[in-house]
Amino acid sequence: MSVTDTEAAGTARGTAVDAAPAVLTRRLRLVLVLLLATQFMLAVDFAILNVALPVIGEDLGFPLSHLQWIGTSFALCAAGFTLLFGRVADLFGRRRLFLGGLAVLGAASLVGGLARNPEMLIVARVFQGLATAAVTPAALSLMTTSFPEGPLRRKALGLNGALMSGGFTTGAVLGGVLTDLLSWRWSFFINVPVAFVVLFVAPTVIKESRPDYRPKLDLPGAVSVTLGLLAVVFGLTQAGEKGWGSTQALLSLAVGVVLLVVFYGVERKVAAPLVPLSVLGKRSVAWGNVAGLIAFLTECSLVFPLTLYLQDVLGFSALAAGLSFGILGLGTVTGGVTAPKLIGRTGSKRTLIVGGVLQTVFTAALVGLGDDRSWMGLMLVASFLGGVGNMLVIVGFMVTATTGLPDHEQGLATGLATMTQQVGITMGTPVMSAVVTAAMAGTGASAVLGGLKVAIAVNAAIVLLGVITSAVFLRGDRAPAR
Repeated sequence: MSVTDTEAAGTARGTAVDAAPAVLTRRLRLVLVLLLATQFMLAVDFAILNVALPVIGEDLGFPLSHLQWIGTSFALCAAGFTLLFGRVADLFGRRRLFLGGLAVLGAASLVGGLARNPEMLIVARVFQGLATAAVTPAALSLMTTSFPEGPLRRKALGLNGALMSGGFTTGAVLGGVLTDLLSWRWSFFINVPVAFVVLFVAPTVIKESRPDYRPKLDLPGAVSVTLGLLAVVFGLTQAGEKGWGSTQALLSLAVGVVLLVVFYGVERKVAAPLVPLSVLGKRSVAWGNVAGLIAFLTECSLVFPLTLYLQDVLGFSALAAGLSFGILGLGTVTGGVTAPKLIGRTGSKRTLIVGGVLQTVFTAALVGLGDDRSWMGLMLVASFLGGVGNMLVIVGFMVTATTGLPDHEQGLATGLATMTQQVGITMGTPVMSAVVTAAMAGTGASAVLGGLKVAIAVNAAIVLLGVITSAVFLRGDRAPAR
């Protein structure tokens, strides 16, 4: 019997989560609430400090040139370690990693809120990032193993996508409110009671899920892929700060690519690979993650040119601009609630395509924005409907990329999906920033408007590319029986 077969058999007879019923029981509702609350909190963390950065820098004495490390240190760890932790969850226990990561997140958040110098804050952000890399795939894999393929899983992933996207928007608004009314420190403290409540309740309702047979961890694969992802994410952040011609950015990206090639070579030879190539060879996993990468890259990065439009062209304040993105958040929440029903009727592939077409059309519509506030109606309507389409793609991607895999590979599948999410979020803004800068001819509001229109057009073209790849390379799936 092969390692994979043995592992699957161990999972079937061992401590894996019992087959979930076809309806939501009281326990499953509580499991869902706990997992969704955790994912929402993690999404809030991505954006909650953005508005507060200048205040934090002044309060703790951060040099302006080093202020970006508050975000970069978090992003590096959150993206770089997520694939490793996703596989660790499969091998050593998803609930164990989920609870351990939450404990680290709560402690790191407390340290961050109490920070008295830049070094202390950066250490806290590093551990917040590591905790996010552990908790996110563990929570997603607990969700996919607790809820069987079908309506319950689609509903759970739809709510997860809606709350995750809502968390990004909430984080931006909440960060400004907490900083203005209380202190930036509450952007950290707010995590502590949430983590405590989940840690107190979760052990009594969430069952452990791991195989009886545990193969040896692929250490060479783990080291090469983690260092490769760290180098790629660092290169992307440097490109956003110093430009795509930066030697530091290009060198880091090149090192990252080489290490990922090394990782691929390692996985071909080891007996128990970190990422079995048979999993990567599945169309649903490979092309589903491509669709997800494009979805996260495009919608998150669209905020950048629209922020320029609202502040530098229309002259809105930062607070008014931030509140305007609440419409985009409302659209994504609507899409997250709608997606499971649409997938149930048409299948995940058609949902991906419908969502991508919707996002393409209304992103392209933003190219028509003018230089006075009468165009706000177009921006708000297009942002809302584009957000609906984007979330249809994201939920479709989550369902596609985790369908057809056994429970003992769900941590790997959700780790890949989480990595896709983190890398897409990280690389989007540098790409759009470079396009805007390259396309601007001169200075002033009219030059900014011209540059951001080119960036929006590029954004729409990338979304369209995702629609085409999904249509061509994903296998058609029948709508599930209702």
